[in-house]
This record gives sequence, structure tokens and C-alpha cells, in this order.
Amino acid sequence: MLTAVYASTFYLAAAVLAGGLAFRTWEYATTPAPLKIPTTPAPTTRTGVAFRLSREVVLFESLFKANKWIWLFGWIFHAALLVVLMRHLRYFTQPVWDWVTLIQPFGVYAGFAMVAGLAGLWARRILVPRIRYISAPSDHLMLALLIGIAVSGLMMKYVAPTDIVAVKSFFLGLMVFHWQPLPADPVLLVHLGLVAALMIVFPFSKLLHAPGLFFSPTRNQVDNPRERRHLANWARALEAGRQ
Repeated sequence: MLTAVYASTFYLAAAVLAGGLAFRTWEYATTPAPLKIPTTPAPTTRTGVAFRLSREVVLFESLFKANKWIWLFGWIFHAALLVVLMRHLRYFTQPVWDWVTLIQPFGVYAGFAMVAGLAGLWARRILVPRIRYISAPSDHLMLALLIGIAVSGLMMKYVAPTDIVAVKSFFLGLMVFHWQPLPADPVLLVHLGLVAALMIVFPFSKLLHAPGLFFSPTRNQVDNPRERRHLANWARALEAGRQ
């Protein structure tokens, strides 16, 4: 019964995550951008825009210029999250890829870094008056959810170890629709429940800034208003109809 409940939950969560991301990405891609509004100084070529977006994704360039403390905690959290996600690939691959095996020890330290980064970001929302004023309950709930996932994951390593071989068999079985028993360890069940909850709410939350960054007109537009007239798709269609 327990295995069926969690298997069904993860199928639902995966469907919501994939469908929600696809819909929101389509929505971003088809939203008109009628004005040329790149944040200056901006690149004047497409190659420059690609480099600018790369710096935003990897280095959080604009956040670094705006606030060093927020940049530090934000970058630590996102970098640690990337390592943790790569470490978890061992539960979905058989045999495990060599580079995934090599990063296993670093993934544990990344878990602590995740908690530290999230704690700093949450403290900012509580201690900084102007940030506290604009923080909605959902902002705190997202941070609590992420911290809960990280802490419960670390607890399975240091407080209440679980049978990771059985956990891997469960997820490999999910991928081929051949369910395997899931251990009934409380910490594991809490951890997996929080992960499923995150997958479900992700497409409908502020966490969607991950794909949204690539569709931001202030970041993805070339600064060439003098050289080339900018027309949104709907305006171009309207102009063609008049002709």
C-alpha cells in the first residue's frame, strides 16, 4: 500500500512538473515583447546576448552588482543544489556513471551548503525591513520546503540511515513501471513527500525564475534600436495586414 501511494504520487508529481513547465515555457515564449528594453549596458550582437545570459545563469552577474550578501547566499544555494541533484543521479542509473560516483563525497558537503545558503536567504526575508515588507507567505513556505528537503536528506545520512539499495530499486522500478517495495523509514517518507510537493508546486511558484530568465526582455534583447526597427510579432502581423 505504501509503495503504491508513493509511486502514484511521484507519477502525478512528474506529470505536473513536466506539463506545467512545458505550458509556462510556451506561455513565456509567446508573450509579446512590444518594446526594446534591454538593461544597459547591453550587448549589441546575438553572441553578446548569449554570453550575457550565460553569465547570469552561472555567475548571477546582475545580483552580484546589486547586493553582494544576497549574491553569496543565492550562489551557494544554487551551486550546492546542482551538485546534490547530480549526486542523486545514482538512484536513476544502472550502472552508475563514473563521474557521478566521483562526486558522491562532495554531494554530502553540498547538502550542508544548501542549508547554509537557504538559511541566509530566509534570514534576509526576516531581518531586512524592506524585504520583510514585500515577502509573501508563499516566499517563506518555499524556503521552508527547500530547507525541509535538505535537512531530511542530511538526517538520512547522519541520524536515521535508510536502505539506499531499496530506494534505488524503487526509483528504477518507477521508470519501467515495475514497482519495488519502498522502505517505510519515517525520515525517508518525509523527504520523498517534500520532494514530490516541490515538484507539484514548482511550475506555479516564484521558483519558475529558472526557465523564466531566458525569456526576460531586459536580458535576451540585443541593444540595436538605432540599427534595426523592433517589431513584436503581433505588430508585424498587424502591419502586414494593413498593407
